[in-house]
Amino acid sequence: MTHDLVSDFQARGLIHQSTDAARLREWLSTPGRRVYAGFDPTADSLHVGHLVALVLLRRVAHAGHEPVALIGGATGMIGDPSGRSEERNLLSPDELAANIAGVERQIRAILLSDAGHDVRGVASVTPHHVVNNADWMRGVGYLEFLRDVGKHVPLSQMLGKDSVKSRLERDGGLSYTEFSYMLLQAWDFVHLSDSLDCRVQIGGSDQWGNITAGIELGRRLRSRELHGITCPLLTKSDGTKMGKTASGAIWLDPRRTSPYRFYQYWINLDDDDAGRCLARLTPLSLDELADLDAKRAANPAARDSQKRLAEELTRLVHGDAGLAAARQATEIFFGAEISQLDDGQLAEIFADVPSREFPRSALDGEGLQLVEALTDTGLAQSRGAARRTIEQGGAYVNNRRISDVAYRLTAKDLAGVATLVLRSGKKSYAIARFG
Repeated sequence: MTHDLVSDFQARGLIHQSTDAARLREWLSTPGRRVYAGFDPTADSLHVGHLVALVLLRRVAHAGHEPVALIGGATGMIGDPSGRSEERNLLSPDELAANIAGVERQIRAILLSDAGHDVRGVASVTPHHVVNNADWMRGVGYLEFLRDVGKHVPLSQMLGKDSVKSRLERDGGLSYTEFSYMLLQAWDFVHLSDSLDCRVQIGGSDQWGNITAGIELGRRLRSRELHGITCPLLTKSDGTKMGKTASGAIWLDPRRTSPYRFYQYWINLDDDDAGRCLARLTPLSLDELADLDAKRAANPAARDSQKRLAEELTRLVHGDAGLAAARQATEIFFGAEISQLDDGQLAEIFADVPSREFPRSALDGEGLQLVEALTDTGLAQSRGAARRTIEQGGAYVNNRRISDVAYRLTAKDLAGVATLVLRSGKKSYAIARFG
């Protein structure tokens, strides 16, 4: 039995453009249809901007169909001009291979994840496909491709696409290499319709030109009806792209963006953005979404929507262990006693607080006076101020209150191998590193 995928997408605000909705519903009324989305391996990790497509593929599985994730091992050598103001740097073969491996791991992990509610277990039992377009483009000659594919794509059609027009109007224009990207993606669609009977492609709204090029090529080459759906790009209410911070992109790889930073990104969203992301990125039912909307309107300070969003997405991307680590880190930043964390985790949690380097020998013998540490890290303006902070119960070592003015820090106070956390009052933190 299938669910009405098109209606589900519409209810969640996931459709920006589509081919004929009635024809789409007719095609998708049979279980086991294949639906694909493409991912170019421009880095060794996907980022938050890719989450919409990944979640769409999970919803495809929940609806009783088979998701197909295409990794652009061939197209990634060129770079998609859609949504870009300048040409991508070309990747070396080794870089591309590493990126493909990293992206494939993430795609498979998320498609197989049982995180969520109505998709629990579905993706792990529904067949899914991860393919690489280099497998069918490798060895294809230039003249052969021009004869078999290029001949059937009118130049006027390509020039009429917004992704091409916008680049041609800018200084620097568009290289022939990037201009050819549309042909390659169009052929991908036709090839997948040949090999997997995949008739539906989904992607971001910036992919409409590429998707419709594939639909037209399928009609010309195979007299075959193909379908397309684009979803709105993941943007904030102010129009800026979601997943960008002052320190860079929010990646799905924990080595690039820790589960804590990933979790905190969603916790800190504005109310309107949180509501839209809950609908588009989580498996919550429409009734659950309505309940959270009502709670958000009645008591926005509780941030119930943000908390639920952060939990759902952190569990999806980083698993239960990642969510537990993120919650622990959050509790620590808000006063929980610090234990069982290493220096790297502490550095991530307290990345934005002042830090001070001390010689490791300062912890030897009688140790380093807490008064001196508070002063040297800037948590107290003077030794006298540091003493008053301790006497008044406002001094903490690893979030453990210290009320002894004569207290000295030794190796036993280290939270990690070489790090301890000092705090003055409720929210003033500093890191002391001993090397």
